[in-house]
Amino acid sequence: MTKIDRTPEKADFDHVTDWVFDLDNTLYPHHVNLFAQIDRNMTAYVAALLQLEREEARKLQKQYYLEHGTTLQGLMIHHGIDPNDFLEKAHAIDYSALMPQPELGRAIKALPGRKFIFTNGSVKHAEMTAGALGILEHFDDIFDIVAADYVPKPAQATYDKFTALKRVDTGKAAMFEDLPRNLTVPKALGMQTVLLVPRNLEETVVEWWEKTSGEEDHIDFVTDDLVAFLGKVTRSGD
Repeated sequence: MTKIDRTPEKADFDHVTDWVFDLDNTLYPHHVNLFAQIDRNMTAYVAALLQLEREEARKLQKQYYLEHGTTLQGLMIHHGIDPNDFLEKAHAIDYSALMPQPELGRAIKALPGRKFIFTNGSVKHAEMTAGALGILEHFDDIFDIVAADYVPKPAQATYDKFTALKRVDTGKAAMFEDLPRNLTVPKALGMQTVLLVPRNLEETVVEWWEKTSGEEDHIDFVTDDLVAFLGKVTRSGD
């Protein structure tokens, strides 16, 4: 069962030597809404590419996301676009909404072992985001959509490529994500799984929240405060 009803303990993560973090809405809170800029850029890209009105472009964009995991994957499959051009234009955003998070930096630094960013975005976007947060230096590496051959999470092949390339022992790894579906494969691989949710979830309209069957055995922990959670894991918050 999902350990939603108790605080994580150090013992729950004593075995972990590889710490894997999604980027958007995971390493920074959902309310920052940085992704809204990317979302607008993707809609504009689809509209310009296919000469569609904004609403039609957005509808198609979301259709591709639901069917293929990312808008990019759908555009590559159906329209043969240049993925690098898409990523550059999608991530042409203002990062000033992100403020340095020294407490988060200290919490990540305190984790024993290696730390990775594993994102469906680009390395550049991850570097800009983590840099603005002041936490980039605490990560050992970034695995992005390019390294995944543009096949996004939650595809099994993408996790397999990540774990093989980075030599991650999945039985000694933990993954932090904001999308429930992206934790299914990690859990099956033996990782400890943590879902990040927005604060005041019941008052927040979140586009990503998915309809599920109610089975959540692939989610070990749920938190709305990454810093506090990591503090408990390392006992630095005691």
